Amino acid sequence: MVGCNTDFGQIASQEGEFTRGSEPQSFHQDCIALAGELWRRGRVDRRTLLAGLAALGAAPVGAGAARAQAAREIRMVNWGGIANQAFGRFYGEPFMAENPGWTVVQDSSGPSLGRIRSQVESGRVTWDLCDSSSSSSIQLGALNLVNRIDYAIVPRDTVIDPSFALEFGAAPYSFASVLVYDRSKFPEPPKSWADFWDLRKFPGMRLLRRDALPTLDAAMMSLGRTRENLYPIDVRAALARIREIRRNLIFWNSGSESEQAMRSGEAVMGMIWHTRAKVLHEETQGRITWEWNQGVLQQGIFVIPRGNPAGEMAQRLLASMLSKPDQQVGLLQFLGNGPTHKEAAARVPAAFRIFNPTDPANAAKQVVIGAQWWGQNYIATNAEYLDAITG
Repeated sequence: MVGCNTDFGQIASQEGEFTRGSEPQSFHQDCIALAGELWRRGRVDRRTLLAGLAALGAAPVGAGAARAQAAREIRMVNWGGIANQAFGRFYGEPFMAENPGWTVVQDSSGPSLGRIRSQVESGRVTWDLCDSSSSSSIQLGALNLVNRIDYAIVPRDTVIDPSFALEFGAAPYSFASVLVYDRSKFPEPPKSWADFWDLRKFPGMRLLRRDALPTLDAAMMSLGRTRENLYPIDVRAALARIREIRRNLIFWNSGSESEQAMRSGEAVMGMIWHTRAKVLHEETQGRITWEWNQGVLQQGIFVIPRGNPAGEMAQRLLASMLSKPDQQVGLLQFLGNGPTHKEAAARVPAAFRIFNPTDPANAAKQVVIGAQWWGQNYIATNAEYLDAITG
């Protein structure tokens, strides 16, 4: 259980930790930061905050609360940035109830590719299940640093799309990068990435992430590529497209930066995470809203480091996470993270369906990120992108 002496001020203070340095914030890091922001603004109460953080694998405990120790434990590693972790309500607790004697421990060390590599190559692996991404799982698999997902244990047929059950990782949640815009700035709202690039019809500053993924995907769609022929990305053409509007672009590192740029009017439209678009939509009564069309749907992938201490039980925990649609819907209701179970969308309350990236009506308008292409090309492509926008 979560400790009673939880320091919620500590949660709100985590936002700055995620934006320091040159590395852009990941979506999962932003989810933790967003939870703190919502609590600080009075948008969620204590119980809701704890439930949401637990679902993300980042529920805090008080300084005096002791972490439960068990002879058999599974360590789930996330990007929480909060020192002490409790059991995940939506993922850990159901699994422990079904597997007496096993404890799911949350660890917010930040499972970067480099850290996973260091553990595996040193032979001192302490992590069992790590929050990652589709492209990183492919890179890790190619380096023989993670285990293949055992689909005799993990239910591959529950996910909404085959790309959510990859060879070296599987996704219990999803998120999307969408076109957000300020209705008050345009008599006719932008509907596509071609509109985003049309400075004459839609004047003003735009937002893009300081990361090639999925910025280049949007650039290619602005050139007329469709979901059927989006990959392989023509990197040279995509970078040239971004240079065309370089003077009208602001590049963001964190979700809070993207949200604030829209709220302040510094930008009139942008490509941001749908969870941040949801907050803006609610706070402005729809003045700032978003377009699902040509959104880029992405997988919230978990991987299992090679040589993980819990062995097969990590596969079984991942199976539990993928097989429980109600828990996935709970996470959607808290922050907007999309469920990936086929049965989840039908269980989403009507008021939340407009925020669900994997609702059939919303998903049909989007493109699923090309995991294989990005897994093979991310490092070199991102370096080129950063050179192009900073040169």
